[in-house]
Amino acid sequence: MADNHGEGGIFSLYALIRRYGKWLVWPAIIGAGTLLADGIITPPISVSSAIEGLELIPNFHINTVPIVCIILTLLFFFQKFGTKLVGSSFGPIMFIWFLMIGSVGLLQIIPHPAILKALNPAYALELLMKYPKGFWLLGSVFLCTTGAEALYSDLGHCGRKNIRISWIFVKTTLVLSYMGQGAWILSQPKMSGLANPFWEIIPNHSIFLIPAILVATAATIIASQALITGSFTLISEAVSLNFWPRIAVKYPTDLKGQIYIPSINWILWFGCIGVQLYFQRSDNMMAAYGFSITIAMLMTTILMSRFLLYVKKVPIWLVALFLLVFCTVEGSFFITNVAKIRQRWMFLVFEFGIIGTMWIWYKARKINNRFLQFVNIADHIPLILELSQDTNIPKYASHLVYLTKANNDYEIEQKVLNSIFAKKPKRADVYWFVHIDRTNEPYTMEYSVNQITPHTIVKINLKLGFRISPRVNVFFRNVVEEMVRCGEINLDSKYEPENHYNTSRDFKFIVLEKFLSYENEMQLREGFILKSYFFIKKYSQSDEKAFGLDTSDVVVENVPYVVKAAKQVAMKRVSGQEHYHYSMD
Repeated sequence: MADNHGEGGIFSLYALIRRYGKWLVWPAIIGAGTLLADGIITPPISVSSAIEGLELIPNFHINTVPIVCIILTLLFFFQKFGTKLVGSSFGPIMFIWFLMIGSVGLLQIIPHPAILKALNPAYALELLMKYPKGFWLLGSVFLCTTGAEALYSDLGHCGRKNIRISWIFVKTTLVLSYMGQGAWILSQPKMSGLANPFWEIIPNHSIFLIPAILVATAATIIASQALITGSFTLISEAVSLNFWPRIAVKYPTDLKGQIYIPSINWILWFGCIGVQLYFQRSDNMMAAYGFSITIAMLMTTILMSRFLLYVKKVPIWLVALFLLVFCTVEGSFFITNVAKIRQRWMFLVFEFGIIGTMWIWYKARKINNRFLQFVNIADHIPLILELSQDTNIPKYASHLVYLTKANNDYEIEQKVLNSIFAKKPKRADVYWFVHIDRTNEPYTMEYSVNQITPHTIVKINLKLGFRISPRVNVFFRNVVEEMVRCGEINLDSKYEPENHYNTSRDFKFIVLEKFLSYENEMQLREGFILKSYFFIKKYSQSDEKAFGLDTSDVVVENVPYVVKAAKQVAMKRVSGQEHYHYSMD
């Protein structure tokens, strides 16, 4: 029920509670980073576990790694065409998949009904408490507990009611499958440690094994697609919340929430292929998968406790009990998964890279905002009006548009004012200042207009949800057209006749692009953050594309960014000017 207007996921949860503690940014970043790492591990572990069923075919020896890599490559290649086809097949394929695993499990339970005693939690407690190695078996059964974090992330795609109803069916078939595998193990007088109970309980291998492998492969592709789609959504939200650099976001279909992010798609592909080549088999990936998911679960639990305490007003003792229960279970799974990783730590490069990028981007934005200087526009209105009316100065544009971070309608950045008046003053008929206000809701699309000086200085505030792409050019044009229809503004030139050869009203957007000045003398930590920030920014999407201005007339002005100016250097003069006397003769 912790949804944000129907949307789920860790960033939706963070958006609901971020005002209740600055430190909450850490569980949000770590949780999001590990969920993205899950998006890298889930496709290879899912697909390889299905394809490895081919090894059970008699006299059929094949290396499954290339097959898995080909399937993953095709999966990521087709992302740019949209996932409408995969999405439409989601229900039927998953229904067949769960029906299949439940049915084959039930076939094993019928002759061995005593296995149903395993549903009694007393046996689990006895195993954990009486046997020295019982606790460490949690790492082997962890995959049976996962899925809830993906369901929560897909809340906006699936809907709460659909999840609740379908989970009854899914849970039943999962229990039947696990009980069936247990029954098969108990019925074997001597079993090889390499045997896979899941594939062994498929009846009549010569007939049903290949169809079962095909259904399993289709189901794992669906599961992988869900994680890939969730990763796109997560990154899109991260961009809106200033946790990730601006990147190109495309909309391949007209379905709600259907987005495609090319850069993330190929980063995920590279990571998936790397994981498959590094671990080779699905068994080797289990600990890495468990490591990522348990951290994501723990971070979600921390955020959830704040949601219960401050949003739902749950008594503090109940919240403490909630934390105790969930952190004990998830902490136990975390410990047992870490113990299984041993020497295979290379996959952590992805997690540290993702979390590090989010942290650097967030901290750099905080530093930027700390040194952002705002001025009261009311103090400069006379000068702006004088510039607008001065026909001796060539007109820079009929309408000059600046993006501003100022929440107050009567404030703008000092750098914007410098851009208007410094060097060659920018004369225009109307000066527009556009501010984007990100809301905690996902799909807000509202705006307000304040004519600071009628027909000359106008402030537009766009209120956009964190899942709305900031297409400023489109939104701005719609607002201006609405103002013209209502007679609030006249786009015709006020101070000089229109050019005989050009009667169009030109709108020019000014984008102020910062670069790190060499004049800075910063502390080591701030210097590292800002240098990393500008390095990442160099490879991210430009502001004009990020704000949907690439189809407009845009001028990019480079502005030096000075956090702490270098101290004045004392220089000693060692040679003076020589004086020569010239004769007039």
